[in-house]
Amino acid sequence: MGAEVVSFGCRLNMAEGEAIRQAAGHADDLIIFNTCAVTAEAERQARQAIRRAANESPGKRILVTGCGAETSRAIYEAMPEVVQVVGNLAKGLAASYSQLRRAEPVEARFLAQAEDLSLNTLGTSVSSAKPALSGLDHVRAFVEVQNGCDHDCTFCVTTLARGSSRSLPAGGVIDAIRHAVERGQKEAVLTAVDLTSYGADLPGHPTLGLLVERILKAVPELPRLRLSSLDCIEIDDRLFDLIAHEPRVMPHLHLSLQSGNDLILKRMKRRHSRGEAVALVQRLKSARPEISIGADLIAGFPTEDEAMFANTLALLDDADIVLPHIFPYSPRPGTAAARMPQLPRSIVKERAARLRDKAQARKANWLTSQIGSVQPVLVERHQIGHAPNYASVRLPTPVADNMIVPVRITGSDGEMLLGAPL
Repeated sequence: MGAEVVSFGCRLNMAEGEAIRQAAGHADDLIIFNTCAVTAEAERQARQAIRRAANESPGKRILVTGCGAETSRAIYEAMPEVVQVVGNLAKGLAASYSQLRRAEPVEARFLAQAEDLSLNTLGTSVSSAKPALSGLDHVRAFVEVQNGCDHDCTFCVTTLARGSSRSLPAGGVIDAIRHAVERGQKEAVLTAVDLTSYGADLPGHPTLGLLVERILKAVPELPRLRLSSLDCIEIDDRLFDLIAHEPRVMPHLHLSLQSGNDLILKRMKRRHSRGEAVALVQRLKSARPEISIGADLIAGFPTEDEAMFANTLALLDDADIVLPHIFPYSPRPGTAAARMPQLPRSIVKERAARLRDKAQARKANWLTSQIGSVQPVLVERHQIGHAPNYASVRLPTPVADNMIVPVRITGSDGEMLLGAPL
């Protein structure tokens, strides 16, 4: 058995969840919450889940780690349900779980003292670090290739929570993917905090495009490779060509756009303009029309007026976004944006709702356009899986997990496609 790990937030957290489980060993009485800090709502949900777990499993010890353990450490330490808080850089250490009762807690090692070390191998140099790889509880293999961030977006707590950017060498990443394939997994997802910054800190400065090329060549038996969130301004020609033309790279791109207004983008300290994002999508769609576009978008950023918000609303159309993640702006302590003039919460929520409504209508129309097509669906939960373009597909009867089956799309419920295996 072993410890139960509950991960919130990004795919990187999902990959790290397995490293945490292995580090915790056979601590059957332990529930470890691997938290997210990207929004206040994410932290509220984590605290709610902790209280629920304490009520439902009174004999279990509860430990908190993850990004929330860095940004809201005192809050979690003050919760009576929590026996210990472990910092992000120590959450893959066996000592973090085997010495729960010692007087000086493991989490006393602060980010500032260890930010140059691998997240899941504290005390080991990055050059020999082993990537985090999700377990078989996920049909798709989430593989860590990079962690931390060197940028300073004004709304983001990632640098505070995860430290500076550090990349995993290609050899370790390839070994992890090969291991996933050997255990039967058919899709690998490259996960990171700042994926397109991959390699800048490694000898020779290899790029993400070069890493993808090496993976495809070294693991020819891998049917599907998917990329997690990308910074559009860092997609170079090599990576663009792979996304546009390589059939094993899935035709789905999730972009970290955040806003459709240039002034707001500057106040966020983003490095792209609206026009650059739209032009990238147009080039990609021209080269590979079936590609689907997802994006992170924030509604109600400080100083955003109605005209600025309208530009973000219009970006859904202009960048052909069909799979967005919409966030109402949430001030995070310690960030520059939290010190800017804030909008009333009612306006923030109202704009987020309008953005979601339009996004949902666009998604529904896109799903309808898929009806009649045949999609190779990777089945993940008996009757639900994903097409290459990341549309969710529901099957009429159960199919074994981890199978790629040809499916004729027969309909849509507005949230996912409906289809029949051929």
